[in-house]
Amino acid sequence: MGLIYNPVLNIRRPAPGPGRNRRLSADEEKRLLEAVAAHSNPMLRWIVGIALETGMRSSEILTLRRNQVDLERRIVRLLETKNTTPRTVPLTLGATQLFRQALNNPIRPIETDLIFFGEPGKDGHRNPYQFNAVWTRLKKALGLKDFRFHDLRHEAVSRFVEAGLSDQEVAAISGHKSMQMLKRYTHLRAEDIVSKLDAVRVSK
Repeated sequence: MGLIYNPVLNIRRPAPGPGRNRRLSADEEKRLLEAVAAHSNPMLRWIVGIALETGMRSSEILTLRRNQVDLERRIVRLLETKNTTPRTVPLTLGATQLFRQALNNPIRPIETDLIFFGEPGKDGHRNPYQFNAVWTRLKKALGLKDFRFHDLRHEAVSRFVEAGLSDQEVAAISGHKSMQMLKRYTHLRAEDIVSKLDAVRVSK
């Protein structure tokens, strides 16, 4: 257009929203885990459990292939992530056990290397397991309509902070590039902070 200046130079990007603050209660977690464990396809239980243990996104979990999981070293190598930067995710003991079960899935077809696989498509190739419809029905049955699968990541990251991991350690696990974005996910439980305050002498 022949402009001699940038017309949007002084326009600022809108500030990010406050983010969701949806945490699982102990009762909700118990009912959710019981429900996915009772589902006919064990992959649903493994996927939900891994998300809660690692904070990985659903897309990161569903596209995993067997050679990305190292059970001996207890790590998962993510090659494709939302922010395009590969990262290595350390595994809790719980996540390690879930991955071990998933990798030993006795009904895995020999033609796919996907850990969580679906039925063959029209081209004969298997795509990742799609569980959205099942997840939606399950949430409705449990009365958790306001709970999203991504909230499992939120819950996991918040628990890492509550466990005492530093911001840098949590970011290394979750893949957040900025502390500002990380803080949108780390909502500490007030009751947990209260217990710590009991050990602090605030006033003389």
